[in-house]
Order: sequence, then structure tokens, then C-alpha cells
Amino acid sequence: MKLKWLVLLVACLAPQVLAQDVGDMILHTPGPRGEGWQGFQDLGFLINAAANLLLAAVLGATIAYHPRHAQTADTFEEIEATQIYIMYAVIGSITGILVVQYGMAVGFVLFGIGALIRFRTVLRSANLTGRLIFVTLIGLSAGLDLPHVAILVTLFGFVLIFFLDARFTFRIFVRGLPHDCFNQAARAHRDVIEREDCRIISEKKDPDRGRVTFIIRSAQVNAGKILEASLQNEVEPSLMGSVDWEIG
Repeated sequence: MKLKWLVLLVACLAPQVLAQDVGDMILHTPGPRGEGWQGFQDLGFLINAAANLLLAAVLGATIAYHPRHAQTADTFEEIEATQIYIMYAVIGSITGILVVQYGMAVGFVLFGIGALIRFRTVLRSANLTGRLIFVTLIGLSAGLDLPHVAILVTLFGFVLIFFLDARFTFRIFVRGLPHDCFNQAARAHRDVIEREDCRIISEKKDPDRGRVTFIIRSAQVNAGKILEASLQNEVEPSLMGSVDWEIG
């Protein structure tokens, strides 16, 4: 019976002791000593940090572009998640670099800022939220008098966004298709999209509503307008539906 009460006492006190230990650890962890512009002289750190960022991006892409994901993703958000995985992998790498180099207190600050932005900032997509966290870490690095870290991360992120946005994702809505020849009408619209050198990622048909939705990728940022005009000009009037689109 005494052992039972001892176990209960330990279970009740353990979280408080752990929280106190963590708090003491954070309070007694020295803050980062900004190296200023002299940090650029530490070529070993810069090369190692760049290699870690690249590794995080490659490993994140390995998971993001897993063959199973391509087979099962059928919504706009799921398809766009590939870029989010890579961006957050790099954000995690930045956090790890700063923690290892400048102390655990910085890590808790970074996670606190990231959580505040993620759950208190309303943006159009999670991808934009990821970029917002990214630039916040850049600003924080500059504020901590670590310009070499801020500039390295900015250059890496600048190049990374070029790769991530090499192709644009669009959602094409075609409504009001004739019910008596729905499949033929949907196929006519699909053929026009394929002729415009666009890759169709997903196609959802809704015969009851006479609607079909295409999710496509294209290297052209104005592909939505081009497709809208092409569909209106090339699809037979008897098979034509009203076209609308949005970009990811």
C-alpha cells in the first residue's frame, strides 16, 4: 500500500520537477553571442550549415515526392503539400543549426515564434505560412547579430523557391456540362488541356451536377488564362461548359 502511494506521489510531482528543470535549463543557458560580420570568417560553419540545409531539402523532397503520395493525392491541398514538406524540413534545419551553434534558449524562441505565426496568422495557404516562418527566422538571425546566418539562409531560400515554383499548380473548374453526353464533354475539355502542354495531376467528375474539376501543373504563370481562352475557342459549343480557374 505504501508503495502504491509512493508511485502516485512521484507521478504527481514528476511533471512539476521536469518543468522546473527545463525552466532552469533555459534560464541558465547562455544566450547567443552575436559574432557580427566577423561570422563570415568562419567558413567551416558556413559550409557545414549550407550542407545541412541542402540535406534537409533533399530528404524533405524524398518524403514529399514519395510515389504513394502521387498516387493518392487528389485534392488541391494534398498536391501542394509537397512544397510545404520541403519548406518545413529546411525550417527545422535552420532551427537545429542555431540551437547547436548558439544554445537551446534560441531553439525555444524559434519554436515559440513559429507556433505563434502558424496558429495566429491567417494566410491563403500553409505554403505561405511556411515562407512567413522562414523570413521570420531570417529576421531573428539578423536581430541576434548573426548576419552570416541570415544571409546564408536567405540565399538558400531564394534558390529553393525557384525550384519549388518552377511549375505552377492550377485548379480548373468546368461547370454546366450537358448531362446526356457528360463523359464526351469532359473528354473534350481534357484533350484541350493536354494539347496546351499542361500536366493533369487530378480529374474529378461530378455527372449529377454536370461538373468536372482538373488540377494541373504548368511552367507558365498565366496558364489559367490561356487555358480558359483555349477551352472556349476549341471545345465544340454543344459540349462546352463554363470555365473558371484558380492558382495555388
